[in-house]
Amino acid sequence: MAVVTGGGSGIGRAIAEMFAAHGAAVHIFDVNDAAATETCQQIASTGGTASPHRCDVTNPADVQARFDEIVRGGRIHILINNAGISHIGTVESTTPEEFDRVIQVNIKGYYNCMRAAVGHMKSAGGGVILNMASIAGSAGLPDRFAYSMSKGAVVAMTYSVARDYLAHNIRCNCISPARVHTPFVDNYLAKNYPGHEHEMFEKLAHSQPIGRMAEPREVASLALFLCSDEAAFITGADYPLDGGFCNLRG
Repeated sequence: MAVVTGGGSGIGRAIAEMFAAHGAAVHIFDVNDAAATETCQQIASTGGTASPHRCDVTNPADVQARFDEIVRGGRIHILINNAGISHIGTVESTTPEEFDRVIQVNIKGYYNCMRAAVGHMKSAGGGVILNMASIAGSAGLPDRFAYSMSKGAVVAMTYSVARDYLAHNIRCNCISPARVHTPFVDNYLAKNYPGHEHEMFEKLAHSQPIGRMAEPREVASLALFLCSDEAAFITGADYPLDGGFCNLRG
C-alpha cells in the first residue's frame, strides 16, 4: 500500500490517482476531509482503491495513530510526503509566527510521517520514502525565505534517512519541481494580481527555460518511477523537475 500526505488536491491528488491506476491501494492523509474524500471517489470511479484519512501532519500523535490504524490492514510499501504550505516573504517581512508555521508543516510534518512509517517498513523488510521538495531548496528565489529554508531541510532529511536505512532496504529520494500548474497557482494569481492573472501566469510560466509550468501528472509520473522496482538502484537522490530552471537560465 502507498500513503500520500496532502493527497486531496494538486500534486498529491495526481500522485494518488496515478499510483491507484497502477494497482496500488492508496491511503490519503489530508487535513481537508472533503478534498481527501473527493480524491478517493475519483479513484474509485476509475476502478482504483483509495481510503481517506483526516490527518494533521503537524500533530505527531495524530500521525502515529493513522499509521498504526492502516498498518493493521497490510504492509506500508511507500510513503510520499507531499503535505505542505507556501509562503512569500524575505527574512525581514517573515514574522516569527509565519516562520514557525512553515517549520511545523513543511519540516516537522515530514519528520512526523517518516518517523511513524520507518518502524513499520523496517519490520516488514523495507520500503520507499519519497519527499516532495522544490528547486527553492537549492536555488536562490526572491521572497521565499521561509519556504526555501523548509525545502532545503527536506533535501537534507532525505539524504540522512537514505543513508541511515540502507541496511534496512529502505530507499529515500526527493523530487524538486519548479513551478507546477495547480489550483494553488490560479488562486494565488487571482488573489494577488486581480485583472492581470493571464499576464502574470505567462510570466511565471516562462521563467522556466522550457517555456511552461509542469503539469501535476508529470510530477506523478516521476514519483511512480522512483517508487517502483525499476528504480531499485536509486536512493539518496534529489531529482529536479524544473524545465531547465537550474542549469539552462541565462
